[in-house]
Amino acid sequence: MAASEATQDSSRPAEHGEHPGTGQSTRWPWLRYVTPIAIVLLAAALVITLTRNWNAWEGGKIEQATDDAYVRGDLTPLSTKVPGIVRTVKVGDYQRVRTGDLLVELEDDDYRAQVAQAAAAIEAAKAAIENNRRQRELQDTRIQKALSGIDLAKAQVAAAEAGINAVQADVTRTHAERARQEALLATQSTTKQRVEAAVADEERFSAQFASRQADLEQAKSSLRSNEIGVETERRTKTVLESQERQLVADLHAKEAALTVARVNLGYAQIHSPGEGIVGERQVRAGQLLSPGAQILTFVADTRWVQANYRETQLTHMKVGDPAEIRIDVYPGRVWKGHVVEIAPASGSQFALLPPDNATGNFTKVVQRVPVKIAFDDTSDAAELRPGLSVVAEVRTKQ
Repeated sequence: MAASEATQDSSRPAEHGEHPGTGQSTRWPWLRYVTPIAIVLLAAALVITLTRNWNAWEGGKIEQATDDAYVRGDLTPLSTKVPGIVRTVKVGDYQRVRTGDLLVELEDDDYRAQVAQAAAAIEAAKAAIENNRRQRELQDTRIQKALSGIDLAKAQVAAAEAGINAVQADVTRTHAERARQEALLATQSTTKQRVEAAVADEERFSAQFASRQADLEQAKSSLRSNEIGVETERRTKTVLESQERQLVADLHAKEAALTVARVNLGYAQIHSPGEGIVGERQVRAGQLLSPGAQILTFVADTRWVQANYRETQLTHMKVGDPAEIRIDVYPGRVWKGHVVEIAPASGSQFALLPPDNATGNFTKVVQRVPVKIAFDDTSDAAELRPGLSVVAEVRTKQ
């Protein structure tokens, strides 16, 4: 009885929209697609959100970290300024040095000789200036002598003019006396002896008058000669004064040559520019060096970190932000620092061949901008070596 009922139930058609053997309802067939569609829509929303807002999320983070960072230091290639043969190398490879320590010394005999030669040239120039000074003093004496001659000539001219004036009166008087005596002799009112005396007096004073005129001309000629002499002596002094300026300029040139010679002599010794460590020696004693030849590299004790952050990480980063520095060679140790500089351009702009995106196809690449991070405790940083890998983390909001 029970078996027959079961047979009848199994042979009865499915009711209420159910498929036989499946148990699924055929009343809402679209329900089977709801879950896949929801998953696809959620993934699309996630992708769109990430692509459109990822930069904003990344730039808004408080801690900005990068492993594209390295310890940096001042590496100075030390070179020679003058040619020469290496006399001695005073340091070894990777040796610590102090400011002013002698590193390399060149043969300096030639440069010492140049210094002595320049010093001798200066002495000769000073002697020439002294000789010129004495000549000008002598010229001043000659000018004074010529001026005295002018004064004397003027006095002689005045004396000659006074003598002429004095004799002129006697000449006029004797001429009148002669005329009177000759008139009296014509009337037999005087003697011939008186006439001869009057004639003699007139001729004597006339001769004196002529002599005084000659003295006046001679005095005037002497005056002109002395005036010309004074002008000549003054022009000679002007020439000596111009020569003095030339000699002084020559002295300055020789002093500059001495300075150059001393500087070149100083270049024969290469000293440490500061506190630090030298690299591997690249020269040995007896080696001939030309100007610009590199002898070794000096690594100063100053250290900092150069962290190359992505441009999307610089949204809120600024100078003064604190930073934590982790160095691979010292795992577990953290150095404190702060941002001191942010480069004015991305690293690609400082490349030897900067990219030019104005031609060809373009693919956007996130640029990196160097950020300089200084150590708060510089004494601990001195043990670090430039080039070590660093993980730098900057806190942009305090």
